[in-house]
Amino acid sequence: MPPKSRFTRLDAFTKTVEDARIRTTSGGIVTIVSLIVVFFLAWGEWSDYRRIEVHPELIVDKGRGERMEIHLNITFPRIPCELLTLDVMDISGEQQHGVQHGVTKTRLRPQSEGGGDIDTKSVSLHARDEVATHLDPNYCGTCYGAQAPSSAKKPGCCNTCDEVRDAYAQAAWGFGRGEGIEQCEREHYSEKLDEQRNEGCRIEGGLRVNKVIGNFHIAPGRSFSNGNMHVHDLKNYWNTATKHTFSHQIHHLRFGPQLPDDLHKKLDARKNMPWTNHHLNPLDDTHQETDDVNYNYMYFLKIVPTSYLPLGWEKTWAGFREEHHAELGSFGASADGSVETHQYSVTSHKRSLAGGDDSAEGHQERLHARGGIPGVFFSYDISPMKVINREEKAKTFLGFVAGLCAIVGGTLTVAAAIDRALFEGGVRLKKMRSKDL
Repeated sequence: MPPKSRFTRLDAFTKTVEDARIRTTSGGIVTIVSLIVVFFLAWGEWSDYRRIEVHPELIVDKGRGERMEIHLNITFPRIPCELLTLDVMDISGEQQHGVQHGVTKTRLRPQSEGGGDIDTKSVSLHARDEVATHLDPNYCGTCYGAQAPSSAKKPGCCNTCDEVRDAYAQAAWGFGRGEGIEQCEREHYSEKLDEQRNEGCRIEGGLRVNKVIGNFHIAPGRSFSNGNMHVHDLKNYWNTATKHTFSHQIHHLRFGPQLPDDLHKKLDARKNMPWTNHHLNPLDDTHQETDDVNYNYMYFLKIVPTSYLPLGWEKTWAGFREEHHAELGSFGASADGSVETHQYSVTSHKRSLAGGDDSAEGHQERLHARGGIPGVFFSYDISPMKVINREEKAKTFLGFVAGLCAIVGGTLTVAAAIDRALFEGGVRLKKMRSKDL
């Protein structure tokens, strides 16, 4: 026997000699079954360790001076592009009239002809070859009493119909069809307007707005501000034999970037979980139909800032947080894969500008105000709270090792107890039979 050391008396795992061990058939079966159970439970523990969970958190949004992107795609099948104007305004006093930068208008064929695209680029009635390039270089068109717009190619002059329209809008004057205006008659503005009366229009693109309470709307006619009032020139909308309406289909409306496809699929795999509406936009595929030219649609949106932080983003982000702080801002995905976007809820209301009540729906006491501007209006409010969807591992490595040890130890302990019971039961049964003999 080897010499004993000072640790011998501390041995908690005493051994028995080989001659004192008894091997049985039942013990072999229990051993095989216990090994199968150990491997099965260990595989489940490994799968649990590899699983990634998304934990939603709610914090106060401390962002300051940020801006937000709005992405929209809306079709108006019964009103031409020339009559539609997109305006943005917010509580801070900032206004964007007739937004064109980042937004495209696509002319659509009449519904009777299938409503297909005509041309995305030809959103204006004024072709380049018809602009007054053939006139005397010293030509300076009159603005008919209005001040020349700052956008005029030749300062102080209105050489095109569009420049006259801008001058009128700047002066808060109605424009109409341009009768008696030399520039518009030269460009055949009214004739082309009549040609497009039966067309539709699709507006798509992106807006960048302040992250404060505000609204954007699509309404007919050139817009301008008159004091504290926002006004649209509705003359061309009303004075026509064609019946324009604001029937519309919202193909897509979202605030901030869309989640990447891989995250989209990952969230779709957990449709019964509370964070799976992270990428859903309630107004997508909304369709509204009306035959009333005096109709107004209003959507009231409550926007909740939302971040999606993938696993390990802290380690990647920590190295250049100060240098690239804007990357985890309001406009999209940062270099580490984190995504800053927005969820929103919506309630809608529609009414005829002629007023009236809801007697037809059984609510005679519900009255609607008279007047207003026909169109589609989106009013949004920003929540002071922010949702963070953070990816985390379901279990740490130490937790995995602890679980693995518990599986092995627990299974072997239970197997040993079962084997002991089977062995002692067999021994007692043999003794009882030997007594009977």
